[in-house]
Amino acid sequence: MRKQILLSHILLSATLLLAACNAENKQTAQNEATVNEPMGMTGLIIPDDERDAASTATASAEEKRNIAPAATFPVPGQAQDFHITEPMLLPVPQNTENYAHTDDNPVKRVAEAPVSTFAIDVDTGSYANLRRFLMNGQKPPSDAVRVEEMLNYFSYDYKGPRDAGIPFRADADVMTTPWNPDTKLLRVSIKGYEPPREHRPAANLVFLIDVSGSMQDADKLPLLKTGMKMLVDQLGPNDKVSIVTYAGAAGLVLAPTSGGEKETIRAAIDGLEAGGSTAGGEGIQLAYAKAREARIGDGINRIVLATDGDFNVGLTDLDALKKMVEENRKSGIALSTIGFGEGNYNDALMEQIADIGNGNYGYVDSLKEAKRLLVDGLQGNLQTIAKDVKVQVEFNPAIVAEYRLIGYENRALNREDFNNDKKDAGEIGAGHSVTALYEIALVGSKGLNVDPLRYQDEGTPPKAGNDRTTRTDEFALLRLRYKAPEGDVSKLIETPLPSSWLTRADAPAVDDKFAAAVAAFGQYLKGGERLGQYDLDQIASLAREGRGEDTGGYRAEFIDLVELTKAMGGS
Repeated sequence: MRKQILLSHILLSATLLLAACNAENKQTAQNEATVNEPMGMTGLIIPDDERDAASTATASAEEKRNIAPAATFPVPGQAQDFHITEPMLLPVPQNTENYAHTDDNPVKRVAEAPVSTFAIDVDTGSYANLRRFLMNGQKPPSDAVRVEEMLNYFSYDYKGPRDAGIPFRADADVMTTPWNPDTKLLRVSIKGYEPPREHRPAANLVFLIDVSGSMQDADKLPLLKTGMKMLVDQLGPNDKVSIVTYAGAAGLVLAPTSGGEKETIRAAIDGLEAGGSTAGGEGIQLAYAKAREARIGDGINRIVLATDGDFNVGLTDLDALKKMVEENRKSGIALSTIGFGEGNYNDALMEQIADIGNGNYGYVDSLKEAKRLLVDGLQGNLQTIAKDVKVQVEFNPAIVAEYRLIGYENRALNREDFNNDKKDAGEIGAGHSVTALYEIALVGSKGLNVDPLRYQDEGTPPKAGNDRTTRTDEFALLRLRYKAPEGDVSKLIETPLPSSWLTRADAPAVDDKFAAAVAAFGQYLKGGERLGQYDLDQIASLAREGRGEDTGGYRAEFIDLVELTKAMGGS
């Protein structure tokens, strides 16, 4: 009897224990259903098949939000396999930045092609843009590097003309090439006349602002707004300011307003917000309409387009866009561009439409750069002192055997374009300087790269004399053509370069050293095909020798970029 009672107690205990386990498992199922069910289903017990469907729906919703689903862990006390769901890889933003490809200028033999012709360039956008890449720990794409824009980013101690009667002064100098002691570097320089700031003509400025969704990042529209408000302090009561925006459709934010009404202009700037897609073509049309409406006779009439270049809605045909800008520049309204941001930046478009619009192209990667463009460089970037400026260098085959123009690939002109006043070229602003470098190899030197022709007599210097075909007292002739800002007929300036300058090549000026360092770094970033064993340490050392006074610290910043590139794995 006692055995039966004991057996009954054992059976009862087992039954109670089994019931407790079932209850625990049931509660676990409820908890799992609550975790895995879609929103709005909390507290319901869902059958296994429905719960699986709900989990799939939840995961799909999480994917849409780019959130990795949580890991699934076992419930303590429950017999099941330990399993952790692999985290979902978040999509990597697609880089759609656009750069125009150009091949480097080749080495040319003077006996075959003695004349080099190109349009000047005062743009600086390439340097600021590649600085952005390097500061982010990335080497810029080769096509993003334009050596001429790197050279012209910096100011040099060039002598300018004494009065406005001559808009600029042309000069040249020679030094031994740092990366090849068997060649020389010919530096061609142009310095524009810089009138007193108080003599600047009244300006009619139309700011065409991209307020599309892609401009909402901190390094885009917010940075632009801060820079624009700094510019407002530079305007006077005779200036006029308009603000046109575009995002989905173009809109007028500020009708032409006197530069003296600073609070009104600042309030309009503060009200700019980003959102929507980009209809750039419509915005440009409205901007030109407002520029014509507020036109100032004998003054500055200019549109300033600020964008990341992502024209994804509206007038997207690049040829049609260029045609619009070209037609409107004939009325005396210039167009400049300022680029911002990364990821979808359209450098090719920004540079090209500024060139066609007789304007300047800059890129803003910091507030310091915004101040440099919109405040410090305001006069030079607004006031054109000469247009359609062309450079032509004719080398003397008796002295120079080969030459190579470093940079200016997309500014090259045919020889006959130099005398063609219908051919558009570059503009130079008040106080602007332009620098171009040629690497040249003298006749009989060890720096020659191209084999001589078999059936032509080359490389034998003729005797000195006054005949144009035999003279050796000049190694090159520098020619420049330009038009007055409102003129249609060009003027010619000729400057012979004496052969005696070649003897001073081993004692370069400070500016020559720095310009050579900039050119070397630009070539390095493009692959360094012509640099031989010349490395980043040598480039940085040369730049330090050429740092000079360095107002603003821009040359010191350049040296930092070279050393940063080396730290990133460069050589």
